[in-house]
Amino acid sequence: MIFQPTPLAGAYVIELEPHADERGFFARTFCEREFGARGLATRFPQANTSFNARAGTLRGMHWQAAPHAEAKLMRCTSGAIFDVIVDLRRRSPTLLRWFGVELSARNRKALYAPEGFAHGFLTLTPEAEVAYLMSASYAPEAARGARYDDPRLGIAWPAKPAVISARDLAYPDLDDGLLQD
Repeated sequence: MIFQPTPLAGAYVIELEPHADERGFFARTFCEREFGARGLATRFPQANTSFNARAGTLRGMHWQAAPHAEAKLMRCTSGAIFDVIVDLRRRSPTLLRWFGVELSARNRKALYAPEGFAHGFLTLTPEAEVAYLMSASYAPEAARGARYDDPRLGIAWPAKPAVISARDLAYPDLDDGLLQD
């Protein structure tokens, strides 16, 4: 695996190192030793899949508050998405900065976000499927969110969303009280 640091402290784009032959290729998508050597989460008690039928579907911006904060490792296993993370860690040098990257079945990249980050994505193709590993199990009482178009964050989405849930539309703009310690 190739760990490419993003401009956000502690977040990485992870590229595969395929070992190819006439059958195709083999590559690791997770290695406890390599993640641990970088101080990244190595325990993922929950894995989820998000299937999105239509291009232009937006999900986000979501996170869990402490003590249920979660690191996430995201891959797009079918289609393509524009994946976005926002640093909400109050003491971080990259507080309130965002980073976005295209994840697709074709490029096979993954995005790692440490605890204290908001996460969301916009589907770029129909039938986009996203697989997540989370370092904490979902706790409904810790679920938080902010508007995908919050002017304070200034996320430059590559297209206007066509499908957004009522819940995601109802989130407020980010409030300093929602920042993570």
